[in-house]
Amino acid sequence: MDQENCPYCHVHEDTEQQIVLENETCYFIQKESEQLVLEGSGLIIPKKHKRDVFELSEQEWKDSGELLQKAKDLLDKRYLPDGYSVGWNTGRAGGQSIFHAHLHVIPRFNDEPFAGRGIRYWIKQKDNLRK
Repeated sequence: MDQENCPYCHVHEDTEQQIVLENETCYFIQKESEQLVLEGSGLIIPKKHKRDVFELSEQEWKDSGELLQKAKDLLDKRYLPDGYSVGWNTGRAGGQSIFHAHLHVIPRFNDEPFAGRGIRYWIKQKDNLRK
């Protein structure tokens, strides 16, 4: 996927995508339709197109970590989750389907249908719901 067609390079153009937090190099975004699967879930993405996590600059790493903590603080207050699934999918074999680095931040709840299952299970279920 090239930058021209990359949805994360054009977050301002997606009316459903909301930039919740940002810093110098990264955004924490949430998409309304994603909230139907697990409430509060979102992504931390670099503002510049980087194919995967291994292309991040030192500053993007630092800023991703800063946004992760800020997102957790916000989600803790808003949703009171019982835990989190946090992760990068890298490469097609690693489950990456959009080739712009993105860190999944998914609040988890004891009473949700995927409780006790990791991020890969959630992603597989989400893909099955789209079919």
